[in-house]
Amino acid sequence: MGNTVSCCVSPESSPKLPSRQPAERLEEIQTSTEVSDDNTVPYLQHISDREVPDELALESNPSDHARASTIFLSKSQTDVRDKRKSNHINHISHVSPGPLSKKYSSCSTIFIDDSTVSQPNLKSTIKCVTLAIYYHIKNRDSDKSLDIFDEKLHPLSREPVPDDYSRVDPEHKLIYRFVRTLFSAAQLTAECAIVTLVYLERLLTYAELDICPANWKRIVLGAILLASKVWDDQAVWNVDYCQILKDITVEDMNEMERHFLELLQFNINVPASVYAKYYFDLRQLADDNNLNFPLEPLNNQRAQKLEAISRLCEDKYKDLSRAAMRRSFSADNLIGIRRSNAVLS
Repeated sequence: MGNTVSCCVSPESSPKLPSRQPAERLEEIQTSTEVSDDNTVPYLQHISDREVPDELALESNPSDHARASTIFLSKSQTDVRDKRKSNHINHISHVSPGPLSKKYSSCSTIFIDDSTVSQPNLKSTIKCVTLAIYYHIKNRDSDKSLDIFDEKLHPLSREPVPDDYSRVDPEHKLIYRFVRTLFSAAQLTAECAIVTLVYLERLLTYAELDICPANWKRIVLGAILLASKVWDDQAVWNVDYCQILKDITVEDMNEMERHFLELLQFNINVPASVYAKYYFDLRQLADDNNLNFPLEPLNNQRAQKLEAISRLCEDKYKDLSRAAMRRSFSADNLIGIRRSNAVLS
């Protein structure tokens, strides 16, 4: 049956297969990437079909898998527990916690915020994202970094970098001011801020890096640069960021962007489920740290606006149901179409 090696032959008499040279292996790879039709064309594998190494399993990457918990929320839990413990001690000691800053709805007044998963509030979202970056820096495991992100080697301004720049953790206000300046000057959206955080955690996971005082500005800048190009239809060019940060060059921006993409393995896809998870985890982070979203009382105008949005979504769902009914029934189409009458007792 051809040239086969039997398992019953002794090791001494078994033929040894010749080792393939690198050129032969390369030729085999090139041959395997061709489609077996008459007109052979190169086959490019989609990024979602590529095999992921064991150490980068999807279940352990929150930026890829919706069921994995976000890194920033887990890093913030230590400080949140300490704050709750301190508040409990103050409550026992009868120390006044101060005036309440959170508004609560009542029978006569309903307070709602204008932030949704599809249209987040810009100012509140930037505050939450920068707070997540703050906890990344504060509760980091080590100081693993790369030279391309080192602010001492690649400064963002002509001002001399302090000698202790790598040892002093930045405050939340400093991080917020840096990110807020970029978003205001480039006119970026709140959705771009959430995608920025997704790319940042994906970089830390893929490249096994830590965001620390020495590299946080350039890592955040690289994430914003990439997120603005992926998310916004009219992306901001690298030369535009050089107008915002006067002392940085276009060549430096291009090199940083190229390294950022290579470290991400060119995986810039953000599924809707991952985006929604980061949005709601940011809201949880805001609630844990008393960063309240702006609440306004529900008046007639806002109520009519909400009613119009609900009616639009309901009509869209009805159209989808009718389209599913017109097609042939299957197990997938049966879900969500059949309705049973409610029994009121």
